[in-house]
Amino acid sequence: MIWDCGRHRFHFPRPVLLMGIVNVTPDSFSDGGRYFSTDAAVRHGQELVAEGADLLDIGGESTRPGAAPVAEAEEMRRVLPVIERLAREVAVPLSIDTQKAAVARAALATGATIVNDVAANRDDNELWPVVAATGAGYVCMHMLGTPQTMQREPRYGDVVAEVRAFFRDRLDRLAAAGVRPEQVVLDPGIGFGKTLEHNLELLANLASFKNLMRPMLLGASRKSFLGALLGVEIEARLPGSLACAAWAAQAGVELIRTHDVAATRQTVWVIEALNARRKSG
Repeated sequence: MIWDCGRHRFHFPRPVLLMGIVNVTPDSFSDGGRYFSTDAAVRHGQELVAEGADLLDIGGESTRPGAAPVAEAEEMRRVLPVIERLAREVAVPLSIDTQKAAVARAALATGATIVNDVAANRDDNELWPVVAATGAGYVCMHMLGTPQTMQREPRYGDVVAEVRAFFRDRLDRLAAAGVRPEQVVLDPGIGFGKTLEHNLELLANLASFKNLMRPMLLGASRKSFLGALLGVEIEARLPGSLACAAWAAQAGVELIRTHDVAATRQTVWVIEALNARRKSG
């Protein structure tokens, strides 16, 4: 299986890829404001690469529950200088975390090669021709509603079956828009329009998405469902985040999006070392 990301290409199976998070925002749920300046965001990106990040995901609009939308021009002001500098200073692929076609287009022209789209549930396809024309990698994420509405009593009949059906539908629609399957990674959207029970169901059944024949990305790092499950605040959620990373690696997930690259890298290495030595029968 191949993932094409513009000038970058990944072949699977291979060791799990870690996507380090660079939030250029004042209000992200975990580290909002800490890396809001261009210099701080670039330094953070460099540090994540030094810790073992295989990719960097740069976002200028918080998608935490209830977050206010950011104007297109402001989002560009936040992320484009960061992408421009990191494209010169690190060798790993850069992802733009955005819902807006214009921001994606500008970011790809500036040096990003991947679009991480939390709003792949939209009815319009304005963003997809940008991905098709540039050959960028595309992360197709499931979300129920919008960041402003997604946690207002989310309901499913069968969350695993409904997310799987969503992915099948989006793969068809993306292909119709000119996006090749080889460009697409699937993200079940942990925490995006899901209750604690929904998130646990998706995590417990990650392997059920493998028959879609596309790489999967998991983003569970520091999320609120861990707080609900464990009764801990954000700063104490690293153990739970690492447990999710280990579980995902064991289930065959190809990419893990994380705030804590060094700790996640160690966790994944141990899982991979054990799997390599496990004897059948």
